[in-house]
Amino acid sequence: MSRLEVSLAGVKLRNPVMPASGTFGSGYEMSEVMNIHRLGAVVTKGVSMEPWLGNPTPRVAETTSGMLNSIGLQNSGIEELIKIDIKSLQEYRQKGGVVIVNLAGHTIQEYIQVAERLNSESIDMMELNISCPNVKEGGAAFGTDPSVAEKVVREVKKVCTKPLIVKLTPNVTDIVSIAKAVEAGGADVISLINTLMGARIDIEKRQFVLAKKYGGLSGPAIKPVALRMVHQVAQNVKVPIIGLGGIITAEDAIEFIMAGATAVAVGTATFNNVNALENIIDGINTWCENHNIGNIMEIKGVV
Repeated sequence: MSRLEVSLAGVKLRNPVMPASGTFGSGYEMSEVMNIHRLGAVVTKGVSMEPWLGNPTPRVAETTSGMLNSIGLQNSGIEELIKIDIKSLQEYRQKGGVVIVNLAGHTIQEYIQVAERLNSESIDMMELNISCPNVKEGGAAFGTDPSVAEKVVREVKKVCTKPLIVKLTPNVTDIVSIAKAVEAGGADVISLINTLMGARIDIEKRQFVLAKKYGGLSGPAIKPVALRMVHQVAQNVKVPIIGLGGIITAEDAIEFIMAGATAVAVGTATFNNVNALENIIDGINTWCENHNIGNIMEIKGVV
């Protein structure tokens, strides 16, 4: 076992670092600006059965130590993802990379349809985004109610033939109850956190900066919240955790692993520095060498 190798629900990753869904396109196009073969996994942008247009613009804004986005899960639909993106990632996969597809849906049935369509494709895992608005429940995210979260995971798990990652929203009063619910529903891995809800106002125009008023806050500003939630969840579930939220440096990533994460995902940092993922991988490796760590999992959950 190499120094950085980890395992998520039986799926081996050459290292614990991956891009966060929605920040890396669908993976293959990033090979033009970086060596994607160095990544432990590639996580695609969320995909739905039919194309989604996303939200009106403006839908991205900078904030102090972070950014707001209200993209609205714009995507070209499952058939295009299979035809172009998954096909283009096969060389990466054949050389030891792990391909994870993020699932989006407005109803449980939509999630099920996407999972069923992906079962026969050459991917390794699926990531269920339960931060999507549940149209049958007035638009509240699936992941804000433990019983609803458990139900959607249970129903998708019935049809999903790949290991299932469930991505949690932090916009709840008790993250542990949600994590326990999705574990009970059959989640093989839990990833957290997704973005926190926030806003910005243009005081000259006297209006919100984003067209939809509120958006998801990401970047260094949310790291302390993410770290706390990862640690809380790690104390209360048995499944592996992917930690994310404001990771910029190798030191940030190591903090998440010490808090109980098996792997980490990096998002906003890559917008500022295209080499962020590779720098983090190199930094973790150097830190392990300097501290005589044989495998990164030796420090998992040490706090």
